[in-house]
Amino acid sequence: MFDTPIALYFYGFLLGWSVAWPPGPINAEIARRCLARGFWAGYGLILGATTGDVLWALTVVLGVGVLLQGPAMRLVLGVLSISLLLVLAWTFLRGAWRSLRGEATAAPRFDSHRASYLLGLTLALTSPWNIAFWLAAIGRPELSGQGPLALLIVIAGVVSAVLLWGFVWSGVVLSLRATASGRSWDVAVKALTGMLMLYFATTSTLRLFAP
Repeated sequence: MFDTPIALYFYGFLLGWSVAWPPGPINAEIARRCLARGFWAGYGLILGATTGDVLWALTVVLGVGVLLQGPAMRLVLGVLSISLLLVLAWTFLRGAWRSLRGEATAAPRFDSHRASYLLGLTLALTSPWNIAFWLAAIGRPELSGQGPLALLIVIAGVVSAVLLWGFVWSGVVLSLRATASGRSWDVAVKALTGMLMLYFATTSTLRLFAP
């Protein structure tokens, strides 16, 4: 099935695309940052998240990922991830309330390109399901006997798909940014993003503590 590098790459690409586009906290925050500060503020988030994904992928290739899949590590990462989502939800909902009241809400450091990268990296590294994803993606029996080079090709395919999706999604959001502005738009975007982060935190909690 994976007898050529091209087949390995496209396996990774299709896998990466399939997990990149569904709604999630990273896509929601990319949209908010693009609307607030432009393309690179949003795309920087996907660059950071992709860096975190690559780090997790390499731990799996090196065999360390199996050790990190234990219940204790999963709980620690899950709590960190949920806490971060709750902090983001509070930040955005408070920003929406302050915008509604006409207060100054500018947060240039939090929305900067560098902050976008660091937030994306943190979201990826604190997600306990990233380890499970990479174990499932490159731990298949068909791949396990092909050596580290084959696994790196799969990783390259996944990363390429995620970066392409981030480019497409950021461009789509920017097209909305060009047609909408004003305080009501700012309030709506922040409120919606805050509620989405609360939803993702709730679903993550249910998954983490499911019997």
